[in-house]
Amino acid sequence: MQLETYISDLLYRYECVTIPEFGSFLTQSVSATIDDSSNAFYPPKKMLSFNEQIQKNDGLLAHYISDVEQISFENANQKIAKRVAVLKSNLALGETITFKNIGELVFNTEGKIMFEPSYQINYLTDAFGLSQFVSPAITRETYVEQVEAIEKVVPLTITKEKRKNRSYLKYAAVAVVALTISGFIGSNFYANEIEQHNQMAQQEATKQLDNKIQQATFSLNPLPAAKLTVTKQTGNYHIVAGAFRVEENCDTKVAELKALGYSARKIGVNKYGLHQVVYASYEDRLDALKALRTIKKEQNKEAWLLVQALD
Repeated sequence: MQLETYISDLLYRYECVTIPEFGSFLTQSVSATIDDSSNAFYPPKKMLSFNEQIQKNDGLLAHYISDVEQISFENANQKIAKRVAVLKSNLALGETITFKNIGELVFNTEGKIMFEPSYQINYLTDAFGLSQFVSPAITRETYVEQVEAIEKVVPLTITKEKRKNRSYLKYAAVAVVALTISGFIGSNFYANEIEQHNQMAQQEATKQLDNKIQQATFSLNPLPAAKLTVTKQTGNYHIVAGAFRVEENCDTKVAELKALGYSARKIGVNKYGLHQVVYASYEDRLDALKALRTIKKEQNKEAWLLVQALD
């Protein structure tokens, strides 16, 4: 009996899953965190822990096994008891018990069970599709420009007699002013020419576009209306295939699953803004669990069951 598979399924929906006469796996939701030392981003998740003091049979695990394997509640409890006996025996021999996707259990020097959780699966369904990633630190470089201004001041002394011989300076100053004015007028004229050219080009482009639209206009004979029969899916049990930030990827996934024969569809956006795609929806919980086990085995190990009433 794959006990860890049943426990893993229940951890998505419950905060405590008890193995009678052995202990309980507990979950606690934690917010997203950032490790400043490694620049790693960790999405929100359920933190796993184990408490061997909680051993009273609450019936949750046995009822789930009974539903999945189609056996009686008593037979399910007997199977659990046999597995617990083997687990305790292995721990007493110093072995490490590994529950896939959950963690490892081992006795410490004091004979107490120590638990090391696995970080391969995030059991918080609201964070489905979010994964850990490392973002490199942003470094900013400052470029300092050093400008050395060297001004050489050469005094110019003009005597009264020399000023008579250098009257050309006056005309040079007038010429500089004239060139400045003419350059300003010329630049304005050039800018106006560019503006007129742009307007004419835009008008011509608009005219050509109108002509092409008129030439492309044609009439179509009305086609007979096609009648399609669409079967609307119902049910509150949905097998989730994935969640996507970009809706185009969501549509691509739906098309791929439909090509494989599934009744795939989109069921909306969760509170993290991710578009969710499901293999199918079911009215009956047992039918959904059977389909989930088949999909996990043959198609997608990361598929999970969402219990939610859709609008």
